[in-house]
Amino acid sequence: MIKVMIVDDQAMVRQGFAALLAAQPDLTVVGDAADGALGVAMARERSPDVVLMDIRMPVLDGLQATRQLLDVAPGLHRPRVLMLTTFDLDDYVFEALRAGASGFLLKDAPAAELVNAVRVVAAGEGLLAPSVTRRLIEQFAARPRAVPHRPARLAALTPRETEVLRLVARGLSNGEIADTLVVAEQTVKTHVSRVLTKLDLRDRAQAVVFAYETGLVTAGE
Repeated sequence: MIKVMIVDDQAMVRQGFAALLAAQPDLTVVGDAADGALGVAMARERSPDVVLMDIRMPVLDGLQATRQLLDVAPGLHRPRVLMLTTFDLDDYVFEALRAGASGFLLKDAPAAELVNAVRVVAAGEGLLAPSVTRRLIEQFAARPRAVPHRPARLAALTPRETEVLRLVARGLSNGEIADTLVVAEQTVKTHVSRVLTKLDLRDRAQAVVFAYETGLVTAGE
């Protein structure tokens, strides 16, 4: 059973999402909160697997709440955070991904998409579809960038793993990467998993941000 918590300052949103998620046989809602501070406290008490986190809230916004939830000592519970926003790809989304959120979802997404998003994030996958990744790339391209620093841990990747990371960062799905490299899709999944482990990244979303911010990939390549 996947335990879900909802943090949003709009009561109707919390109630609607809770009713939808509670109706699923594999999901259970363990709490809801109207602001980020209460959400952090409740999450630490109830240990949800996934937190649906609004971005713009009083007391403590979703970005700061996400940082507090995920900035914990090794071994302590770290839920996966799925950001909820009415703003498509605003600056808060970038900062949330850097803070460790596993992805984001627009509040007006269809019900089935919300349910699927919770399951995907709970399973350890970053919720960034290839089309969304490509739009993230466009945003990176529009921003002035400082000279990037190449982390030493990039050297831990094999040439093939580095190539796979570049393709992930350019917005290709596992199937598209498999076609590009002429390998099985399962092989690509294995490479992606190893990349995340070696670079200490939580999911595909953070891998995209990492690749651009370190200069491994530059917009327009």
